[in-house]
Amino acid sequence: MAKQNVAEQFVDILVRAGVRRLYGVVGDSLNPVVDAVRRNSAIDWIHVRHEETAAFAAGAEAQITGKLAACAGSCGPGNLHLINGLYDAHRSMAPVLALASHIPSSEIGLGYFQETHPDRLFQECSHYSELISHRKQMPRLLQSAIQHAVGQSGVSVVSLPGDIAAEPAPEKAAQSALVTSRPTVRPGDAEIDKLVEMIDEAGKVTLFCGSGTAGGHAEVMEFAGRIKSPVGHALRGKEWIQYDNPYDVGMSGLLGYGAAYEATHECDLLILLGTDFPYNAFLPDDVKIAQIDVRPEVLGRRSRLDLAVWGDVRETLRCLIPRVKEKTDRRFLDKMLKKHADALEGVVKAYTRKVDKHVPIHPEYVAAVLDEVADDDAVFTVDTGMCNVWAARYISPNGRRRIIGSFSHGSMANALPMAIGAQFTDRRRQVVSMSGDGGFSMLMGDFLTLVQYDLPVKVVLFDNSSLGMVELEMLVAGLPSYGTTNVNPDFAAVARACGAHGVRVEKPRQLAGALKDAFKHKGPALVDIVTDPNALSIPPKISAEMVTGFALSASKIVLDGGVGRMLQMARSNLRNVPRP
Repeated sequence: MAKQNVAEQFVDILVRAGVRRLYGVVGDSLNPVVDAVRRNSAIDWIHVRHEETAAFAAGAEAQITGKLAACAGSCGPGNLHLINGLYDAHRSMAPVLALASHIPSSEIGLGYFQETHPDRLFQECSHYSELISHRKQMPRLLQSAIQHAVGQSGVSVVSLPGDIAAEPAPEKAAQSALVTSRPTVRPGDAEIDKLVEMIDEAGKVTLFCGSGTAGGHAEVMEFAGRIKSPVGHALRGKEWIQYDNPYDVGMSGLLGYGAAYEATHECDLLILLGTDFPYNAFLPDDVKIAQIDVRPEVLGRRSRLDLAVWGDVRETLRCLIPRVKEKTDRRFLDKMLKKHADALEGVVKAYTRKVDKHVPIHPEYVAAVLDEVADDDAVFTVDTGMCNVWAARYISPNGRRRIIGSFSHGSMANALPMAIGAQFTDRRRQVVSMSGDGGFSMLMGDFLTLVQYDLPVKVVLFDNSSLGMVELEMLVAGLPSYGTTNVNPDFAAVARACGAHGVRVEKPRQLAGALKDAFKHKGPALVDIVTDPNALSIPPKISAEMVTGFALSASKIVLDGGVGRMLQMARSNLRNVPRP
């Protein structure tokens, strides 16, 4: 039997860790690894057109599966292209292993062709970034990298010179057991005791939920029912907490809606559940706050805390539910449910008048129709910008759908690459890329990846020929819009030229049929929808302290727009409110 080289051993360890795909672009320093993948039937090389796409795709795969995913870039410029997608994966807490191949080891530090220092460059967007400088390091170093990525839910980067990858693997290298899943974490008894005391003493409690509530929907609902608490959420908590929720009061933040803001400010005790919600201007400073999170480093970094609780949300709630006293007074909860329903009734009116006849098409109408015709277990990948608004307000979670985007890093061009990673996990599951024309055109080359692998991703393109969110930020800052206009082609014609299904929609009556036809198509498809660039209704008063990047310093004004089927849910919940 031929002796393994380092690259083959590297690939074998990835396979043992559960990695089934390696996304990347080939290059000379990567050749030993790519060839090792070619000869290993348990893993596939996914050839994308840009390394940034590779990192986004790996991050999306990790978010969908909850397991380690991997990407790779060749030396210098190749692995540098990974950095944006890796930042996003790291901030999304997606376990990703990135291979940054490197120049010949004998030339490092001598200004060689394409020389960079990847072990330094990726430090800020990873839990672990190290250089393999000797073949005997590889098995243990890669194992450590994998365990950092999985154990800390983020990115690890291994820099591997091409010459070392081609060397013989070390003899009798130990095949250590690999950590491939995280444990649950229970808080200490003292914290549980203190939190029980705070809850029992508080007359009005509000829960505000983030992505850390994943897997804990039942416990959050039981807990809210026991303490008669309204339940609000951040954008990343939407898919986990909004559905089947009789205590729902909406979402906070500049993209928010409903009564979440009021519920977090008018309570006696605010409990932050698994959220690192970044916009502290929306959090109160005059109520008691407790925060529960499995990551101790995020406790208290957004607001002053009266109690910090280190633990998984689900495990913590399982400890709390049998111990807290059941509250009987639901006046605060009912008041917030009514405020929530009233708020949604008000904003919906702005976009219920003749939207099915309006040309250019209201993007809200597009999102509402998309929500209706998409599968109940669809994965939606969402471009940063106005697509975030439409997904937040119109895509209805149900416990089976997934909604992922660059919600923490805020990168453009993420939706299509994420859709690639999501679709590779299951070709039979519907994956919809909610793309803006700006984001789509930035990494449009990887539409060819869909065609090359016949991935049945459906790109729903909100084409308003502008960078809509940036225009809004300029208006908010009192500036005229400048440099935000896109001169676009007929993207549907481009899709057809690439060999995919493509259709352009300019009238509302064409929309539902075009989406249904695209979803029925067996391969990749793009629906280019010409939307109204002036669709958002700007609030009548703009605070001078409102700044870019979705932050809001002293005002609770939110964008005025529709909310789709969320109004139906609010009305349904309102029926549970006892009448005097």
